[in-house]
Amino acid sequence: MSQDAFRSDDRGNPPQMHATTILMVRKGGRVVLGGDGQVSLGQTIVKGNARKVRRLAKGAVIGGFAGATADAFTLFERLEAKLEQYPGQLTRACVELTKDWRTDRYLRRLEAMMLVADRDVSLLLSGSGDVLEPESGVMAIGSGGNYALAAARALEDGELDAEAIVRRAMAIAAEICVYTNGNLVIEALDAA
Repeated sequence: MSQDAFRSDDRGNPPQMHATTILMVRKGGRVVLGGDGQVSLGQTIVKGNARKVRRLAKGAVIGGFAGATADAFTLFERLEAKLEQYPGQLTRACVELTKDWRTDRYLRRLEAMMLVADRDVSLLLSGSGDVLEPESGVMAIGSGGNYALAAARALEDGELDAEAIVRRAMAIAAEICVYTNGNLVIEALDAA
């Protein structure tokens, strides 16, 4: 790998890490979360098979992250603790996490976003204190998130099931976004 990939830009800023596309679709009694595996530093692909989608709360919650990996793992650990504190209450656990994220000096510096879902609710979490539920059954984050979101919205009224929509929309995003690849990790839950 070239050292140029790790050099600062003209202003002395470190190279920007671009990491991922995460897409969530809730349709037909299922919620499906998919994420690609690409991590890029500057113009260089550092890793192609990162796992940014996982199960939490003994499998009752699925989550995916976009942003700095260490920051996201810190947030996953904090969310796990909140889910233990508020079992079966994903929304409450997420609200409590984002309160901490906004007010704690250490957590405030974390650069990541998360999509999480259980059988009942899908949520987007951000460091600015957002806990958002989608208007429709589709949400996306990350470098290729807008491409995946647009593709999924176009597909959601058709005959495809939630997983097929995630797979097709992520393939479309990978064709458009240079920071997204086709190496997918998919997790699903049956909705309530």
